[in-house]
Amino acid sequence: MLTQQYTLTPAAGKRLIAKAIIHIPEIQEALQKRTIVIVSGTTNGYVAEEMLQYIGQNEGFIKQRFFRGITLPPRYTVSQSGRLEDGAAFTGDVVIENGKWLKEKTLFDVVNDLQEGDIIFKGANAVNLETKQAAVLIGHPQAGTIGVIMQAVAGRRVKLYIPVGLEKRILANINELAQLINSPQTKGIRYFPVTGIIITELEAIHILTGAQAIIFAAGGVSGAEGCVWIAVSGTEEQIQKADEIIHTVRYEENFVV
Repeated sequence: MLTQQYTLTPAAGKRLIAKAIIHIPEIQEALQKRTIVIVSGTTNGYVAEEMLQYIGQNEGFIKQRFFRGITLPPRYTVSQSGRLEDGAAFTGDVVIENGKWLKEKTLFDVVNDLQEGDIIFKGANAVNLETKQAAVLIGHPQAGTIGVIMQAVAGRRVKLYIPVGLEKRILANINELAQLINSPQTKGIRYFPVTGIIITELEAIHILTGAQAIIFAAGGVSGAEGCVWIAVSGTEEQIQKADEIIHTVRYEENFVV
């Protein structure tokens, strides 16, 4: 058993997660025979980009505006809902039905028609790696997209995938955090705990190589803020494959709106 060390920026991690998702057999099958909904979000922008490229329909997709809300440094002017005040239009979610991208469709256009076997991708704002639970920040009084998504997931067994980068890892109990953040005595954003198939960079490496990965350090400067150090353990063949895959993503440019 060999162990190799790698550093990944958040952008590289997003690209790695997206590449891994394309290799999941049930995703490949659903792309051709079912409906897949990729809900707008910065990590999901990479997922949509890779998936549309996989089916040869990526023309016209731009991930830089593939979000409803976003967290930015203080120097940016952002609306109360979390969107940039630059006049740019929301481009919609990505809905793929039987291998065809239904352009300009959103989650809300198709959610009531989704059935068992269909798949939704929704990003998260927090993830607890030990409990395999995630959370989504809520600004809408009716719980936004995740409120609608969970009706389909719990009501009709639609499968939920949660691509989320390791920079969003937290240690606290997510259910307890929800009680605090959603309390009538708390002001600001709300908090929605959610379970599904969580894909971080660690799961992505295992999907792509069969090796096991752990995070052992984090941080950096000059664009490496949020960077993680990952130790990947596996056979010589698995480590070689990890080398090849990580080389393709490690120079991914930081996401800029």
